[in-house]
Amino acid sequence: MQDLNALALKLWEARRDGGIVDPADVKEPASDVEAYAVQDEIVRLSGLPARGFKVGSTSAEAQKLLGTSEPGSCPVLAPYYFDEPTRIKLVPEHMPALEGEFAFRLGQELPAREAAYSKLEVCDAIDGVAGAIEVVGTRLRGGLAGKGRYLVTADSGANIALVIGAWQQNWRKIDLRTHAVAMHVNGEVKGTGTGAHALGDPINVMVWLANQQSKRGRGLSAGEVVSTGTCTGLDGVAPGDHVMADFGELGRIEVSFD
Repeated sequence: MQDLNALALKLWEARRDGGIVDPADVKEPASDVEAYAVQDEIVRLSGLPARGFKVGSTSAEAQKLLGTSEPGSCPVLAPYYFDEPTRIKLVPEHMPALEGEFAFRLGQELPAREAAYSKLEVCDAIDGVAGAIEVVGTRLRGGLAGKGRYLVTADSGANIALVIGAWQQNWRKIDLRTHAVAMHVNGEVKGTGTGAHALGDPINVMVWLANQQSKRGRGLSAGEVVSTGTCTGLDGVAPGDHVMADFGELGRIEVSFD
């Protein structure tokens, strides 16, 4: 556990201060349990409240990049959560990139319990959907490729920031599986896709997270926001860039980077 706590401290200091951690200098978590223990320690060290969760590795492309076959989750700490439009400071060494995603807001609690949550139960707990841009990157030297699920999970799920657009409460009328998203960087169209990239349907990601957090004994709370993984792939971003994600009837999200 001492090695895991040391890893958590290095990763948190790198995130807080803009530094880099060399994977060769730390002991890699050997399991999901150890990786999430590092996450938990980072949250404790930060002393910061969480606004919700990000879920990653929900597309085939993202899973291939990390060499994994399953998603991963991480709390989104308050200073890294933004409503659009906004400006965000980047650390280029963290190799930041953009993901266009769908986010859900919970109107009801989904507490930890023995029985698995059904899709219907999860849908009934949701009170809104919004477009979102997640800025991802890593405090680990060399970027995300080849780092594997455990190290990326430990590194706060590769989260840099989460930007949320306007909430749509009448969300059930929208087929998110076919709903298109387009990412624009400095006026140029980059990654495009639909909600089907996220485990076939962003709702499937919500069900996965509800049951994952239930098994961990935490559950999900009313008011928490969950982003469900990229629909547009990964598009690199740098200080000075201006980006816009177009979510059609769900509106547009604009972010400038310093």
